[in-house]
Amino acid sequence: MKKIINGKMYNTETATYIGYHDNNLLVNDFYYCCQELYHKRTGEFFLYGQGGLSTEYAAYRGRETIIPLTEEEAKRWTEDYLDADQYIALFGEPEE
Repeated sequence: MKKIINGKMYNTETATYIGYHDNNLLVNDFYYCCQELYHKRTGEFFLYGQGGLSTEYAAYRGRETIIPLTEEEAKRWTEDYLDADQYIALFGEPEE
């Protein structure tokens, strides 16, 4: 998916795919939700998200969109949904 937001291009085809999370529901379920984290070569992060009619993605055409993230938001998302090795590979080792 390609989307221009605030004059910047976000493209899942050219950005580096980091990982995904879904809620283990079927794609046709109203509550289905899937998010994929990407990292642009410019250093920016974004989520590609899609979901059913009862999710935050229902308001978007095709029930999918791209959401730019700050580095802190990307860190929190990675902490919540990916494993420690993926976090360390992306952001370095955190303090103990």
